[in-house]
This record gives sequence, structure tokens and C-alpha cells, in this order.
Amino acid sequence: MKTIRQTVRINAAPLAVYEALMDSRAHSTFTGSAALINPRVGGRFTTYDGYAKGRSLELIPGRKIVQSWRAGDWPAGHYSTVTFALARAGTGSTLTFTQTGVPDDQVAAIRQGWSEFYWAPLKRWLATAATPSSRTRVSVSSGGRSPGSRRRPRR
Repeated sequence: MKTIRQTVRINAAPLAVYEALMDSRAHSTFTGSAALINPRVGGRFTTYDGYAKGRSLELIPGRKIVQSWRAGDWPAGHYSTVTFALARAGTGSTLTFTQTGVPDDQVAAIRQGWSEFYWAPLKRWLATAATPSSRTRVSVSSGGRSPGSRRRPRR
């Protein structure tokens, strides 16, 4: 098993990056694929139309996300651990990403996938979003779903 480490500079506040990663509607919008995310510790998630799935292990809004994560084509029952650590950097953020337990034969594809399918579209989406308050916010009282969101994402 291998570890992937990446550092990404994003022109948005750490809380905006956190919300984009943890909100089903925002995540679906920036990736262009269905995501269903329960934004609570222990909550399950699926992204990329069900290709990736897992559970959130630690959540500190605007600072840190730790998840158990697996891809649909990995060996049965195998999960890696991903950590998104966020820090203020000037007017934006630095996202330090670590993924441990990546199957050896998947490292190159997974490394490229994070850059191509997460960081690049996330940066574009956050650059065009006006302000954090104009984007969907997660509400604890709504059970982690954004106001007006559906239980099942549209396809």
C-alpha cells in the first residue's frame, strides 16, 4: 500500500473549501457528478455517481476532514484514509491532502484523479462563486441536507 500527498493553493477561504467538499449539492456541482454526503462524523458519502464511497471519521469545519474512502474498482472491502487539512494562506487557503492505504497498482491513476477531477474543478468553481453566503450551506437542523435539497441527487 502507498501514500499520496498533495498540496493545493485555492483562492477561497478554508470554510468555503470545506463546505464545497462536504455539501452534496456543492460537491455535485463542482465535480459534475452525483454526490450524496452526510456531513456528520460517522456519516456515509458517495461521490462520482457512486464510484467512490466511505465514511467521515473526523470533521472540523474550515480546518480538517478525515474520511475512510474507497473506489469501486478496488479489492473488496479495502478502504484508504484521506485527510484534507485546510489552512488560511493570505486571502485564500492551502489544502494539504494525504491518502494512505492506496493499492500499489492504483497510485498513479488516483494521484492524477485528485488533481484532474477534484482540485482543478474545485478551484474553478470556487473562483466563480460570488461569496460563501451565496452558495448552499449545510444546516444541522435539516439533517445535514441543504435547504431544498433532495435525499437522492438528480442524475
